[in-house]
Amino acid sequence: MRQDSHSPIGVFDSGVGGLTVLKALMEHLPHESTVYLGDTARVPYGTKSGEVVTRYSLKNAEFLLERGIKALVVACNTASAVALPALEAVLPVPVVGVIQPGARAALARTRGGGVGVIGTPGTIRSGAYQRELEAGDPRVRVKARACPLFVPLAEEGWTTGDVPLLTAREYLGGFAREGVDTLVLGCTHYPLLKGVIAEVVGPDVALVDSAEATAEAVVALLTGKGLLAPARDTAPSHAYYVTDVPERFTEVGARFLGRPIATAEQVDLKF
Repeated sequence: MRQDSHSPIGVFDSGVGGLTVLKALMEHLPHESTVYLGDTARVPYGTKSGEVVTRYSLKNAEFLLERGIKALVVACNTASAVALPALEAVLPVPVVGVIQPGARAALARTRGGGVGVIGTPGTIRSGAYQRELEAGDPRVRVKARACPLFVPLAEEGWTTGDVPLLTAREYLGGFAREGVDTLVLGCTHYPLLKGVIAEVVGPDVALVDSAEATAEAVVALLTGKGLLAPARDTAPSHAYYVTDVPERFTEVGARFLGRPIATAEQVDLKF
């Protein structure tokens, strides 16, 4: 299928977290159709080797290409950290990850050069945000911290109250004292916990949502390539695919997307 401005944007993640990126895309690009693939049979990617994540990512991209996408958004921090070069080398459509846009947004926001990054252990261990930030400004001082309990809290809907607040205090209590004035939410689950994170780090620390930054990068990309979908009278289409049974995806995913997911189709990618 030939890609043009009417073609959909493809998005993949290891599970439901990437739906926060999809939500931002829908808000910034209301006329665009999308195709989302959650590799729920193999979640999480953060515990797997870079070679395996790259293989999964290439298969995910192949599936989305078969649906005629005009651009690919890698809405998974782990895949963005390790698989982006391989995807860019072989795909005939532009590819956007979540790490570079988040890092650039943080560099634009910081006042004193102190940037914190929070993410899953795999993302923090990869050093991808740290490298991107330091490449953008060698003077930046990066404090990175893994916050693994934020993921199950977000998926269970525990985004307010004592439990997430105490967890956030345990993880983030020292950031402001360490000279951090800008904090990157380096996991697609974390925007659901933005309220408690902001409460703990205080008003002097700016939060950077990588999902929002990624959506803005996609807007710029499609505009520059003349691929923005034109305004239309009919609503755009949004298709959802998963690699495991879809019931939990549709239930939990609605919280991440901020709207109901009527149906998701289970597919076998034959890895």
